Amino acid sequence: MPLSNTELLQLFPFYIVAFGILFSLTLEMFYSKSKVILPYITALIFISVAIYSIFNVHNHFVIFGGMLELGGKTAVFNVIFGLGAFIVTLSSINYIKKYGSFFGEYYILLQLAVLGMMIMAGSKDLFMIFMGLELMSITFYVLVGINRKLLGANEAAMKYFLLGSFATGFIVYGIALIYGAAHTTSIDFITINFSILSTNVLFVVGLVLFSIGFSFKIAAFPFHSWVPDVYQGASTTVTGLMSTTGKTAAFSVLIIVLYAIFSESMLNILRPYFSAIAAFSMLFGSIVAISQKNIKRMLAYSSISHAGYISIGLAAGNKEALAGMLFYLFAYTFMNLGAFGIISIIESENENDLDLSSYMGLANKSPMLAGLLSIFMFALAGLPPLAGFFGKYYVFMSAIKANVMWLAVIGIISSVISVYFYLRLVVYMYFKDSVTDLNIKYNFPEITAVIISALIVILYGVLPQNLLSFILYSLKF
Repeated sequence: MPLSNTELLQLFPFYIVAFGILFSLTLEMFYSKSKVILPYITALIFISVAIYSIFNVHNHFVIFGGMLELGGKTAVFNVIFGLGAFIVTLSSINYIKKYGSFFGEYYILLQLAVLGMMIMAGSKDLFMIFMGLELMSITFYVLVGINRKLLGANEAAMKYFLLGSFATGFIVYGIALIYGAAHTTSIDFITINFSILSTNVLFVVGLVLFSIGFSFKIAAFPFHSWVPDVYQGASTTVTGLMSTTGKTAAFSVLIIVLYAIFSESMLNILRPYFSAIAAFSMLFGSIVAISQKNIKRMLAYSSISHAGYISIGLAAGNKEALAGMLFYLFAYTFMNLGAFGIISIIESENENDLDLSSYMGLANKSPMLAGLLSIFMFALAGLPPLAGFFGKYYVFMSAIKANVMWLAVIGIISSVISVYFYLRLVVYMYFKDSVTDLNIKYNFPEITAVIISALIVILYGVLPQNLLSFILYSLKF
């Protein structure tokens, strides 16, 4: 059946990214100065996706024979992908020049990664998920090693590729078993018949294997071993993209495939699994982060703990959990991107100035950057009145309603532990004397990206109901 004009119009975010990729490739091949204008074309593409998705969240369609969903929660995810990638693009303009990797293909790879994320978040079929996942993953493998002159980047790319391929094996095997039990790869069919399929051992094993594969993608314990080395070795802006929009895309798949459990009428058969990885991720990430001296490595372990907080929603499996997870993913994206944006500004060539000691006395050298970084640290710690606080609040409340209060208690304990290493950085910036000579230079796009992130974190901390209402509207609750 041909698509209606309305349905075609709803595909606009996919059109603009796909045609943007083709245009960027052509520009890169035939225009010698393409790398100068490509970042701004890329930024325009991403902000267009975000703005269009905001105003079309109310339109809900399933097209291509039930394989792709448009509008609704898909639009919310597209807002996160578009805005997040927009900020990464602005942060990258000056940063990638430091390492001699000012290549036009960098921005083309960003576009390809976002297209993969959008396909994942809109998928209504397991094969569509796999297609989007591979598009995103392959571009991430290349982006991690794009600073090919650095040994650490090459090592990180190889490690991510090998472990990522191993995790993909779990996902493919899980899809095969799910297909064997359900005789279809349609997610709508799986959702409708979830209670019946849950009695089939083959289906349950397939679902567990599928979840294990995506536990790697969300960087949850014990599938986190790649995270510290890859986050530290990759370009700082790439690390920011992977730890935020990449994590959001992986969570979007788990939400889509397990959508039935959020209706509260279906038994959450994976509650023990997600409860375990949530608890261990929260505690492990927070405790190990305390001993880290490298700021990117500290935020890598922080990312593991935040994967645990968000996974509480999967364990709770109710409507409040679904809304809370989307809120948390939105908030986490911008407080983490803001932090990595400042790190990319302060970081000097050859990966210098990444130790926490380098930030001593930063408030005297650059009061604005110190103030902005403090905001992001407070938000990541979950302190009010910032968006990070309400992200944790909503998922903790969903756990209490689902009678898994012990998860909320562990989450609170983990949050208290994390306050130490987040505020330690603030103490270094304001109450320690400098031990390094920082040569801080930043341009307009870089500081704009950081300020936008800070404004979003503050705005949805002061007015969380606005974002929550937008999310609830997209979910039709």
